[in-house]
Amino acid sequence: MTFSIIIATKNRSGFLARALDSLAAQVGAPSFETIVVDNGSTDDTQAMLAARADRDALGLIAIIEPIANRGKARNRGIAAATGDLVLFIDDDVVLPPGFVAAHARAQDRVFPFVVSGPIINVPSYDERPEPAAANFSNAFFCTCNVSVPRNSLNAVGGFDEQFDLYGWEDTELGLRLRAFDVRRDFAWNAFLWHIKPPQTETLENALHKTIEKARMAARFVRKAPTFRAKLATGAYALNLGRAKALTPRAAQPFLAGLATSPKVPAPLADVARGLLLDSVYADELSRALERP
Repeated sequence: MTFSIIIATKNRSGFLARALDSLAAQVGAPSFETIVVDNGSTDDTQAMLAARADRDALGLIAIIEPIANRGKARNRGIAAATGDLVLFIDDDVVLPPGFVAAHARAQDRVFPFVVSGPIINVPSYDERPEPAAANFSNAFFCTCNVSVPRNSLNAVGGFDEQFDLYGWEDTELGLRLRAFDVRRDFAWNAFLWHIKPPQTETLENALHKTIEKARMAARFVRKAPTFRAKLATGAYALNLGRAKALTPRAAQPFLAGLATSPKVPAPLADVARGLLLDSVYADELSRALERP
């Protein structure tokens, strides 16, 4: 059993270096190669990768994909992979020493499986909580932490590169893997820490991702107009009507003001932020579904 660990990255060399450090510290892992696909970085990502190419026992392979497209970048990684199993992680994670070994144990099966594990969001590298019930996920395929046989990925054609904005490309691939009779398991020991510093999670960034995610949700539903897809994306009448009634478009400036005002208590600001993002997502999704 060999693993190809694929990381798509763009302009986050500092995060990426820490993720690679945690990969280099793995204990009891089977053999693995590390494929980093630089998806159009303009920072020092390439210099950092070159400096550590022979430093760690990572089997590091660096690829450049200049077109900003997560699916395209990960497909480049799959094409370069030689492992029996592909393990996707993000560039802003830290792995406990037994992470790869935990995926290997969970993948020791006769039939093909998608294996995911807890993703623990933390605000800094100093916080390392253990996984809890709140970290369980029913998501079939999430590229922050998931492994799958390489043959299964190739059999279904990998990622759909038409998902060229943020969101849903991994969920859509999971739908095709499920249809190909790939099963799913959740391995509690295969957990990782997902670093989400508050200074990078600005409202502006969140709104940008929300709009892109809504547009890709509409693309997902058009490609797979099933109840499962509509439920996952929220693209059904009851949900869209709920959002329109509770947080109409006219309320968005008011919610944005509450979410960003230093005079508003943090708990209230967090609620306002959540309501604003929900409203923007539903509003943009409704408009995207109406487009031809």
